[in-house]
Amino acid sequence: MPAPDLNLLVTLDALLAEGSVARAAHRLRLSPSAMSRALARLRRATGDPLLVRAGRGLVPTPRALELRERVGGLVQDAEAVLRPAGKLNLERLIRTFTLRTRDGFAENFGPALIARVGAEAPGVRLRFLQKPDKDSAPLRDGTVDLETGVVGETTGPEVRAQALFRDRLIGVVRKGHALSKGRITPARYAVGRHIYVSRRGLDKGPIDEALVSFGLEREIVAIVGEFSTALALARASDLIASVPERHTGSLRAGMHSFPLPVATSEIAVSLLWHPRMDADPAHRWLRECVRQACAE
Repeated sequence: MPAPDLNLLVTLDALLAEGSVARAAHRLRLSPSAMSRALARLRRATGDPLLVRAGRGLVPTPRALELRERVGGLVQDAEAVLRPAGKLNLERLIRTFTLRTRDGFAENFGPALIARVGAEAPGVRLRFLQKPDKDSAPLRDGTVDLETGVVGETTGPEVRAQALFRDRLIGVVRKGHALSKGRITPARYAVGRHIYVSRRGLDKGPIDEALVSFGLEREIVAIVGEFSTALALARASDLIASVPERHTGSLRAGMHSFPLPVATSEIAVSLLWHPRMDADPAHRWLRECVRQACAE
């Protein structure tokens, strides 16, 4: 069997990205006829039509959709290998980095991170996005540069992870709440009315499991998806919120916080990125900035 023509990968990437023979030809500076011949070779090599006519345009086949992400990554990796690594000039770096984080991260760690980035690379802009789930697709497709969160079963196996800090759940109530004075026992804690934070809408968690060993069950009257929502409700009522301590430091200003009277596991918060960004000097610099901001 003859060796495959790896130049076809670049052609396939352009065709799948543009969805047009003419636009792909223009992108690669080829003639439309040369691109048509390359498409014919790709069809023979893959055993699939890849792009089929629909009206005046072309639409990808299921096989083409399956290949699109893989081919794009292969071409990017090849370009990175063949591109000389220049010395990073932070003062002249113009770039926008997208960070996907849980509620509270930007409020707590953003000021230190933005200050450091601004001092070292004034042309860099940070875009913070809320993280509604643990899907690694945004890291794979490059729409997100970095994520913070807990590594779980749904985290892509190829995703790089480095520990940032460890956190723990604490209880939070408004100033003047009954739990703001005296010793907090499991019974005192459980008898109150609680807010539970769950992005997936669950109604029980580690705290409830820990209370079972004391023969107790807390009353959850509200389930919300974000820490800030839970704290806003607790601030304006007699409800009890249980949230990560370090993640919500600034969000808890003016409220009373206390250690939980039951044992729960610590939360390991990590920095996550796709391996194709490992060698990117600017990305490495940003990762170090995030680590330093969280260490402070």
